[in-house]
Amino acid sequence: MKKIFLLFIAAISFIHAQQYRSNSQTDTLTYELKQISVSATRYAEQILELPYAVTILQSKQLKNIRGYGLDEALSTIPGVLAQSRSGNQDVRLVIRGFGARGAGDRSNSGTSRGIRVMVDGIPETEPDGRTSFDQIDLSIADNIEVIRSNASAIWGNAAGGVVNLSTVPSGSENSVSLRSLAGSFGFNQFQLYGNTNFRNGKIFSSLSNSNLEGWRKHSSSYRTLFNLGLVSYLSDLTKLGVFLSGTSNMFHIPGPLTQKQFDTDPTQSNSTYEQRDERRFNRLGKIGLTLNHEFDSSNGISGMIFVNPKYLQRSERGTFRDFTRYHLGGNFIYSNHSSLSLSIQNKLIVGVDEAYQDGAILFYSLSSSNSRGDVLKDNKREGANTFGAFVQDEVVFNEKLSLILGTRYDNISYYSESFITAGYGLQTKTFERITPKAGITYRLSETQSVYANLGGGIEVPAGNETDPSSTYGQDKIYLINPLLEPIVSTTYELGTKHLVSLKKNNLVKSFYYDIALYLIDVKNDIIPYRGGRFYFTAGKTQRTGIELGTSIQFNNGFSFNGAFTISNNKYQEYRIDSVHYDLQKAGKFADYSGNNVAGIPELFYNFGLTYSPSQLNGAFVSISLNGIGKYYVDDANTLLVPSFNVLNATIGLNKQIEITGGLSLRGFMTVNNIFDLKYASSAFINPDIVNNEAIFLEPGMPRNFVLSISLSY
Repeated sequence: MKKIFLLFIAAISFIHAQQYRSNSQTDTLTYELKQISVSATRYAEQILELPYAVTILQSKQLKNIRGYGLDEALSTIPGVLAQSRSGNQDVRLVIRGFGARGAGDRSNSGTSRGIRVMVDGIPETEPDGRTSFDQIDLSIADNIEVIRSNASAIWGNAAGGVVNLSTVPSGSENSVSLRSLAGSFGFNQFQLYGNTNFRNGKIFSSLSNSNLEGWRKHSSSYRTLFNLGLVSYLSDLTKLGVFLSGTSNMFHIPGPLTQKQFDTDPTQSNSTYEQRDERRFNRLGKIGLTLNHEFDSSNGISGMIFVNPKYLQRSERGTFRDFTRYHLGGNFIYSNHSSLSLSIQNKLIVGVDEAYQDGAILFYSLSSSNSRGDVLKDNKREGANTFGAFVQDEVVFNEKLSLILGTRYDNISYYSESFITAGYGLQTKTFERITPKAGITYRLSETQSVYANLGGGIEVPAGNETDPSSTYGQDKIYLINPLLEPIVSTTYELGTKHLVSLKKNNLVKSFYYDIALYLIDVKNDIIPYRGGRFYFTAGKTQRTGIELGTSIQFNNGFSFNGAFTISNNKYQEYRIDSVHYDLQKAGKFADYSGNNVAGIPELFYNFGLTYSPSQLNGAFVSISLNGIGKYYVDDANTLLVPSFNVLNATIGLNKQIEITGGLSLRGFMTVNNIFDLKYASSAFINPDIVNNEAIFLEPGMPRNFVLSISLSY
């Protein structure tokens, strides 16, 4: 890894030298930088000033996708592994190894781990670190900010990466649009969207309905989603945001297959999942308020509160379950931007976060029709509370060098109680952690910066992961696993970001790239067993990697975008007691030290080429290649998911074509998996072994089509 760091520094020095030579010929190069700011860092900051790996997807990059699952957008970002599990919103999301365990049984379907996801700064991530994607709709996102660096010192628990979707329209035009999509395997979506600007702000709203019959047996889904937002300046110094949303989301789970089943017929479902009609039926609402107030040019405050009621139903592992939950919380931040001298600026933020979720779970028998049975098996309460306080200070010297120091205290508590099972009274467990962060950024020019950061991370086990293993007889006295500890990590990172704009007589009009190298030491990496039925921890894990993202604009109408990630992920210290697999071998251990971490490919990438010449007035054609290298899904490194490359193509309109009287049209058509490749899009980690066969593969979609037409006024 030291050699890689030296090569990285040498490469940056070479690039900077070449830039200097080019600058000496003023007729060759000119520079221009769009002052893109990022808000997911708790205050607006130009992207070149941040000592983090950050990617921003803007609205034009989100218009020509189906918009059902996060994978359609996030797979274009280096360091982010986004895998669709059934073709809907159920996505396995991994950033630099964080979240890798979030696939499998035990309430994992439709959720992610270890990554903080927000919409308009309001968390979708629950206090225990789980995130469901029921209320995520890419089609109404104006932009998406993705922080790939560990952000625990800013956001606390389960912030191995941060994804923030903004639904606030950036444009100033009033519009109403009707969008219709249709595609293979019974996919259809209708969306009505409108926004209007008034003197002091804007109102925007959308209503969408999506349906998918599914290409695998027992994989159908449907979702209705409503959003309403208001952003208003109450005064020149005060800004109010009001956000409401509600959804009804149903999806069936086809389950994993054995290798033999996958080879024979990937369209089949897991027979047990189908027999039990395993599914999720989630109904959620959310209301959030944000307020920003500037006292003067130096001091300001911001705050947010939200309420998120949930009614969740599911058929799972032979039981029917009713969840009634309420999730609420908020934050408060004070900021001070001051000048220490003519050449030194200081930016200070101090804040607190609080989130609480609680509610009842009723476990019923499963009726003959796979509905709620007549027998109440258990009546449980599960709750979690997270409190965090943080401070961060940034000092900027001569607008070139900036230093960031910060720290955060987190307190996360779990509550579990059974009102039926004797001996299972109220049990609690609390995790506490102080997480530091330090970063440095140096501006080599107005359009290039280099940075380094050192930061800690914390991720406590999610609620279902705290359940003890049933393999120990004495575990019957526990509702919360007393052995499971939080993931504690330390990240070391180097990177650079650079935007170059060239004169028109060159082949290349502009290009942008960012490079990041990281090393992450992890203690107590949480590992799922038997497909996620129970969890234990690995002693030490190490992840190293390099990420490259690039965008090139050519003067002839071509453009190229690329994201490339290569990593090495190893268990450093890891022994497991074999009693969890075979009671006859109690007292024996398996040592997996030196093995590859399950569920993380060493290589994945996405490359896209688009042709949109000016004479075609916004029409375009594009092709993209999405590839993932082979990876193991078990700690013993015996089960391998093969590598694959999927080619997609899209033709459409980037600009609206006016039909008449203010009515305009745009649309696109996409062919995914052009060569109809058979591949595994996701897999269960440490899966069940039945009759000496592992049940772990989740097949990816075959060739499929999507057609979209949008009318706007």
